[in-house]
Amino acid sequence: MGYKVAVVGATGNVGREMLNILDERKFPADEVVALASRRSVGVEVSYGDRTLKVKALEHYDFSDVDICLMSAGGSVSKEWSPKIGAAGAVVIDNSSAWRMDPDVPLIVPEVNADATAGFTKKNIIANPNCSTAQLVVALKPLHDKAVIKRVVVATYQSVSGAGKDAMDELFSQTKAIYTNSDVVNKKFPKRIAFNVIPEIDVFMEDGYTKEEWKMMAETKKILDPKIKLSATCVRVPVFVGHSEAVNIEFENPITPDEARDILRRSPGCLVIDKQEPGGYVTPYEAAGEDATYISRIRADATVENGLALWCVSDNLRKGAALNAIQIAEVLINRKLLRAKKRAA
Repeated sequence: MGYKVAVVGATGNVGREMLNILDERKFPADEVVALASRRSVGVEVSYGDRTLKVKALEHYDFSDVDICLMSAGGSVSKEWSPKIGAAGAVVIDNSSAWRMDPDVPLIVPEVNADATAGFTKKNIIANPNCSTAQLVVALKPLHDKAVIKRVVVATYQSVSGAGKDAMDELFSQTKAIYTNSDVVNKKFPKRIAFNVIPEIDVFMEDGYTKEEWKMMAETKKILDPKIKLSATCVRVPVFVGHSEAVNIEFENPITPDEARDILRRSPGCLVIDKQEPGGYVTPYEAAGEDATYISRIRADATVENGLALWCVSDNLRKGAALNAIQIAEVLINRKLLRAKKRAA
C-alpha cells in the first residue's frame, strides 16, 4: 500500500518542484494532494503527466494523510504544522520555523539521517536553509576525515531563493535596462540586475544577517556544535543555483588530492575539478540537477591544515524540494513510517 502525500504551498517555486520530484523519483504515493491558501483554490499544477487542482489548506482534513511536505512560509508552518502533526501526518517543513526547536530534527539525509528517528516528539522534521544544505553535504565527509575547526563561507545566492516575485524582478529589471525604462525595486533593497546585494534576510544586532546566522546555527545542529563558522551571504543576478566559496580549517592534515578522493566517494557530491579554464561547475550547469558540485579544491596556505573549495547546487532541489523528499524516503526505507489504512 502506498502513501498519501499532501504538498502545502503547491503553487510556489518549491511546491511545484516538490511535485516534479515526487514524480521523477517514483515516490510510493497512492495519492498526492496539492494545497495552498484560499486565493489559489482551483489553480492547476502539474504532477508528472497529471494535473492537480489546488485545494484550500484551511478546510483540508489531514486525518488520512501520511506525509505533508510544507513549503508555505514560516508563519503558515507555525500555525499549521502542529495541527497537521497532531492529525497523524509527518510534516517535513521547508521554512525556518522549526529548525532550531530541540524537539524537531533538522535533517540532510547524506549527513545526519540517523537523527530522523526523533521526529515522533512533534511529528515535524525541518529542512535546513538552502545555503546550509549544500554546504554540509560537502563538509560532512571532510569533517569525518580531518575534523573541521572553522569555516569561512561567502555565498552567491540566486534570486529564486527569495521566491517567484524575486525572479520576476530580476527579469523585469534586466528588460528595463535594455529598453532604457525605469528600473523598479520592490522585492530587493537595491537593484539586483547587473548587481550583487550583500543582504539576505534581516540584520541582527551583531551585524550579521539572519541568513548568515542560519548557516552558523544550522551547521552546528546538523554537523557538529564545535564547528566555528562565519558567513557572508550575497544575492546575485542568477535565476537558479546557489554558489559558495568555502575556506576550511581542520584539526588534522588533509591534502587537496585526499579531499577530492573522499568527496568523489561521498553521497550527494560530484567533483568537477579540472584546473584549467572552465574546469569547474557554475550555477547554470547545476540548475535542474540533484548533486552538490564541488570544484576548485586547493590548499589554503594562510592556516595550518587549510583547504579552499567552490560548491554549487540547485537551491530549489537540494536546497529545498529534493532534500524534503529524501527525508520522506528515509522515513519509509528505515520503516519509521507506515501508510495509514484508508477506506476503499
